[in-house]
Amino acid sequence: MIPQLVTIRHRRPDGRWRRRYVPVLPVLLLLAPLLLIALPVGLIACLVVRVNPVAASRGVGQVLCALPGTRIEIGQGGKALLISVR
Repeated sequence: MIPQLVTIRHRRPDGRWRRRYVPVLPVLLLLAPLLLIALPVGLIACLVVRVNPVAASRGVGQVLCALPGTRIEIGQGGKALLISVR
């Protein structure tokens, strides 16, 4: 199952949190033309470095399926960032 929503929270300078929601499907549809360009480039890159393209695409698919439930937290000083994938 691919991720459906990415939530990005960051702390503002005044200490309050700002939350942004990014739906994955509309972004994916907007970037589809770029994906059509990236596919042959990735295939050529696999052939250049002698990696099986089927195995590489399977690995990318497994990474995408593992993304839901991922949380990334970064903090330094008064700044903080939290990224949650659902």
